[in-house]
Amino acid sequence: MRIVTFPERQTPAALRAQALALQAQAWPPTTTAADIDPDSDDWHDPALDPETMLLVDDGGTVLSSLDVLSKDVEHGGRSYRARGLSRVVTGAAHRGRGYGRLLVAHAREAIRLSGADLGIFTCDRELQGFYESAGWHLLPGAVLIGGTADDPFPSDRFDKVTMADFCTPLARSHATTFTHSRIALHPGLIDRLW
Repeated sequence: MRIVTFPERQTPAALRAQALALQAQAWPPTTTAADIDPDSDDWHDPALDPETMLLVDDGGTVLSSLDVLSKDVEHGGRSYRARGLSRVVTGAAHRGRGYGRLLVAHAREAIRLSGADLGIFTCDRELQGFYESAGWHLLPGAVLIGGTADDPFPSDRFDKVTMADFCTPLARSHATTFTHSRIALHPGLIDRLW
C-alpha cells in the first residue's frame, strides 16, 4: 500500500476515475458509476490549489481518497494560510480497516509540513470521533462561513462540527480566537464549504 499525492488536475485518469467512483458510492449522483467521466468538470476551484491524496493498494486499486484545498483566511485581524480536507471517502468494501484514518492522518501531517498555519474543515457531527482518532481537534462552537461574502454558506445550517489543527506558532498562539466564533472561509461558489 502507498499514499500518492497529485495536483488535482494532474491525477492519472485511471486513479481519478476510481476516486470519483468511491465518491459516487458515498454521495450518489444523478448518474450511474458507468457514466462517471474522469475528464468531467467535477473539479475543485483551481484558485484553492487542490491536491488529491489517494491510498492505493499494490494492485493499483484506490482504497481511500481525499482532496486538500488551500486559502488565505482573515480572522481576528490576522491572516492565516489555511488548508482543509474535502471529499474524504473510503470504498465501501474497504471500510473498517483503518484505511481512511491512515489517509486522514497523513493529510494532517502533510498540511503541517506544507507551511500552512492551520488545517480546518467541517464534517458531519457523527464523524468527529473518526477525525479525532487521526489527530484532528474539535473547535467548539466554531462555524465556518463558506460561499462568498455576498452569498454566505455557514456550516451551522447543517449538523456539522468544525475540526482543526494549529500548525504554526502564530496559529497556536491565537487558537482560542477560533473557538466559539464565525470563521469567514469564503472559498467561493464552486467549493462552497470544506
